[in-house]
Amino acid sequence: MRPASLRTVYPGPGGFDPQEIKREFPIFASNPGLVFLDSGASAQKPRSVIDRISNYYSTDYANVHRGVYRLSARSTELFEEAREKMRAFLNAADSREIVFVRGATEGINLVAQSWGATFLKPGDEVLISELEHHSNIVPWQILRDRIGIRLVVAPIDATGGLDLAAFEALLSPRTRLVAMTHLANATGALVPIETITRLAHRHGAKVLIDGCQAAPRLSVDVQALDCDFYVFSGHKTYGPTGIGVLYGRYELLSEMPPWQGGGEMILNVTFEKSEFQDPPHRFEAGTPDISGAIGLGTAIDFIEELGRDNILEHEEALTGYGVDRLSRIPDLRLVEAGQRRLGILSFDLEGVHPHDLAQVLDQHEVAVRAGHHCAQPLVEKLGLAATTRASLGVYNDESDIDRLAEALEAAREMFLR
Repeated sequence: MRPASLRTVYPGPGGFDPQEIKREFPIFASNPGLVFLDSGASAQKPRSVIDRISNYYSTDYANVHRGVYRLSARSTELFEEAREKMRAFLNAADSREIVFVRGATEGINLVAQSWGATFLKPGDEVLISELEHHSNIVPWQILRDRIGIRLVVAPIDATGGLDLAAFEALLSPRTRLVAMTHLANATGALVPIETITRLAHRHGAKVLIDGCQAAPRLSVDVQALDCDFYVFSGHKTYGPTGIGVLYGRYELLSEMPPWQGGGEMILNVTFEKSEFQDPPHRFEAGTPDISGAIGLGTAIDFIEELGRDNILEHEEALTGYGVDRLSRIPDLRLVEAGQRRLGILSFDLEGVHPHDLAQVLDQHEVAVRAGHHCAQPLVEKLGLAATTRASLGVYNDESDIDRLAEALEAAREMFLR
């Protein structure tokens, strides 16, 4: 379903042309002049993904795993092909380690309510950081209130990155799980996950990584990272909403009980007891988001066609250009993001509420996010109530950063004159 042009238009970094890539996204033809800088919330969808979902419903749709007729078998085949694409995308050892969920939020909740509720006991510690999205805070608070675990928070340092020394000092024999973002959604701070995982395992702790912002722009190898769980969402990865992936080591998944019950996840049901399927189906109760999984598989094809190394090189250069360009605007504070920032530019214009600023930028056809970005503790730690956030995608280039800067300068003149 992919356009043949993708195989030739983007042969490498020198051929990575965001203007050509933008033509693959119908949203930009429908909204001429749009500068979309909110991919950190949800990325736009390439035509190949939109067409594949439409084509699936037109030609291949049936429920999966349950029908013996050909259409159901075909639908099941496509669904499981998508699972194999997720395995390859993360370099998991086995496709049975890939669980389809509604998004990273559901994936983290699944781990908390299944693995956490089963294997953690009062006094055990879950270690997170100040960089976390609410989805990697609230599930552990719920579990804490339910069974009496302790939630320990590693601080950021003066640069806005994870304080690695403080993190290591907080590890103890009571640490049973480290749950950490790979790339902070509010600031773009990149976390040294390999080091985090090594230190955690040295203390006998399992590791869960929130890869929502990392998956669209980094090559993620869960075997090389040596993590125990990894989650990401489809809608941030140029795929549909309502679909996501939980990777878990098979030996861990096989020990975890279901967290939802219903059809598909069972082997046998009587009124006295039920027997459950092996992973991953044990965790996929009910009819899954079949079209979402297939659409996400096509989005992964799109990313792989562009080349993840090419995407990273492009976004690193564009992030650097953005830091330089925005740093020259008077009265604008670019929020700290540690030693390495990627894909996200979060800022505050002195004396202007971020919501007001975002509305003015929208008048210039520049779409950005304003608020605490579901990272309220982090934003408050930075001394702010909210920020304005520009987040990058494969369709952005330097002209988009220039448009953002020009709109910011116009807003500054309007608000601060």
